[in-house]
Amino acid sequence: MRLPGSLRRRGFTLGGALSGLFGRNRADEEGADRFEEILLAGDLGPEITEGLVERARREGWKGDPEWRDRLGSALAGYFPAVPEAEAPAEGPRVVLFVGTNGSGKTTTIARVAKLLSGRGRKVLLACADTFRAAASEQLSEWGGRLGIPVVVRPPGTDPGSVAYDSIREAAAGGYGEVLIDTAGRLTTRTDLMAELGKVHRVCSKALPGAPHSTLLVIDASIGQSALPQARQFAGALPLTGLVLTKLDGTARGGAVVAVAAGLGIPVEYAGTGESPDDLEVFSPADFVEALLGGHDG
Repeated sequence: MRLPGSLRRRGFTLGGALSGLFGRNRADEEGADRFEEILLAGDLGPEITEGLVERARREGWKGDPEWRDRLGSALAGYFPAVPEAEAPAEGPRVVLFVGTNGSGKTTTIARVAKLLSGRGRKVLLACADTFRAAASEQLSEWGGRLGIPVVVRPPGTDPGSVAYDSIREAAAGGYGEVLIDTAGRLTTRTDLMAELGKVHRVCSKALPGAPHSTLLVIDASIGQSALPQARQFAGALPLTGLVLTKLDGTARGGAVVAVAAGLGIPVEYAGTGESPDDLEVFSPADFVEALLGGHDG
């Protein structure tokens, strides 16, 4: 996984700020306060920060040469495990992608399609973003580049009907995966958020049990805003996982931990660059290694 190197090039590390903190001869409370400041500055949020400060005090991390490993283990423990993907009893596996405007959702879908296609899966893409003509054009362009068919409908078409048609078409065509794009939503627009729930329900009418996965695409560079944004989506429809984009473009990654822990759902993929191949299956261990950076303190 390329995650650690790409993030270190952005100075994406708590380890540098924490290096030496646990070994220095300072008052316990002074050290705890500084630890808390660093964690909060890294966008870990107050709940996780409080838990880590208490754990460091309870387990005696101060002066422990293994403090980095202890912290890394604690951080990795906040990430729920990705469940084993099970193929549906019949029909394709349906994945619904949701997210705000500008999160990189459409590009992410194309990258996931490329990854799955490279594993030998027969993939169908569907553009249920019928608000923007550019959305279907963008996804169709990706489909053409990847050699993957795309279901599109005229602007203004009901998004639910696009999802329904794509699933039925995939079932008839023997596809193994259907990846459905949806329009970017502003979480303040309750009507648009409610429509996502409708699209989700329509999927199950086309194929019982669908969608089998609902992934929220989040721009990792938005920091502390990520968790309340994610909670708004979780209130609109049942999310099963997260996809992080622009992870290489942020210097503070603690929000990733906060979102995964706050929602109790796993991070499945991470975008680490601009090329079509810069999407990786997320590894909590690699991410924490990048977050803490090296073993020099």
